[in-house]
Amino acid sequence: MLRPLKIADEARLALANLTDAASDLTVPSLRLGVTGLARAGKTVFLSALVHNLMHGGRLPLFQAAASGRLSRATLQPQPDDAVPRFDYEAHIAALVNDRIWPQSTSQTSELRLTLEYESASYLSRKLGPGKLHLDLIDYPGEWLLDLPLLRQTYAEFSSKALRLARADNRAAIAAPFFAALAEVDPESPESDTQAQRLAASFTEYLSACRSETMALSMLPPGRFLMPGELAGSPALTFAPMDFPTDAAPARTGTLRAMMERRFEAYKTHVVRPFFRDHFARLDRQIVLVDVLHALNAGPHALADLQEALNEVLVSFRPGRKSWLSSILSRKIDRILFAATKADHLHRDDHDRLQAILRKLVARGMDHAEYKGAQVDVLALAAVRATREGTVTEAGQELPLILGTPMPGQIMNGEQLSENKEIGLFPGDLPKNPDSLFETLESVSQAGKFATNSSDLYTPDDHSYLRFRPPRLEKGKDGLTLSLPHIRLDRAIEFLIGDRLT
Repeated sequence: MLRPLKIADEARLALANLTDAASDLTVPSLRLGVTGLARAGKTVFLSALVHNLMHGGRLPLFQAAASGRLSRATLQPQPDDAVPRFDYEAHIAALVNDRIWPQSTSQTSELRLTLEYESASYLSRKLGPGKLHLDLIDYPGEWLLDLPLLRQTYAEFSSKALRLARADNRAAIAAPFFAALAEVDPESPESDTQAQRLAASFTEYLSACRSETMALSMLPPGRFLMPGELAGSPALTFAPMDFPTDAAPARTGTLRAMMERRFEAYKTHVVRPFFRDHFARLDRQIVLVDVLHALNAGPHALADLQEALNEVLVSFRPGRKSWLSSILSRKIDRILFAATKADHLHRDDHDRLQAILRKLVARGMDHAEYKGAQVDVLALAAVRATREGTVTEAGQELPLILGTPMPGQIMNGEQLSENKEIGLFPGDLPKNPDSLFETLESVSQAGKFATNSSDLYTPDDHSYLRFRPPRLEKGKDGLTLSLPHIRLDRAIEFLIGDRLT
């Protein structure tokens, strides 16, 4: 197995951890990673978390706030000068003033929130008020899927990527890429033109996999879909090729040798720096998961999400926190998996949503808990865009969710008004979530899904509706309240509550 970092990188990481530990002697800090795959709501979660802490949000399950011990929360200059600042003000303006959802995460960003509090301990209170720097690290979940590449050779990467592309649900959209691949010989002379054509075709295939209807998650390399300043660089101009994993080493000057060299450059210049400078320095982690979108897209999308989450979890460094480990090899001692957009379901289905997510990440949870980390799962909506209601039909009371659609939303062939609240029945998740995973099991055994399962989640077309962020309410004192949510307080308590005792 390949080392995720080289010895020089490990030394550099240890030095960074030592610097962090020295700073913590004055005011302790906690580095919280916020990530998730596409459409999971990372930007919304981070914005809502900061907004509720700074504006005294309704957080009954966050003990420091509920007990009145949290004095204030203020934004501070971030500690890492080379990392872009998370644009909290612009995102909150979009949510609160414009009532639109902010732009999604496309790069690593950071924000420092300083919490001032009174300790729950009598002796600690005598020493004065406490203070904690909460460093929030926002990064695209697609980059997590690159971390397993550090343990793969180019041959192993190619074999796995092509196996995925040949799967029943991907074969049609991968056909143009395979057609381009069939026109080249891996042992032919290296050619920039051929490499660019293959890389472009492979990227188009990955992009099609991420479409709304497919909603697939296993799409490494992650930077192919969000290249940023690396667009067009040789490190992003490669593609998998079809050759045996036990083939002899590529001859110098061949197309395969060029692809292998660029794959290794991708790991060296893209993946390892991300792992070393950001991921390996985290203390705690929340992973946001859009389970509903995968359920809407069908069993293949759900199976793909499960595989992606398992790939991601292998890359974490879970373990118990200690002073020595925080310097030599920083460990993530708490991991929270959160199924987002719980406001698109009635509250009776929230437990079922949590149960589905728990099964999706079961293998990774077992690994993290074995290593000594605390792990939890919940269903949340960082910003609640709907409210609940009921309607009586044929003498039966049915639950509804009520919300204002985003512009351009269509239901039953008609475009909905963006200024008028609508009510709809959100559909039910399976009463027995195990039935979903019995179906997923058929993928690994037979390579295809059973088609006669009656307990799968089959939503109506309105389940794809997107709702506008809510108007902020006013309290009895006339003051504007903070953004409403579902279980954001429980998430905060799990992630940082013990550091404010």
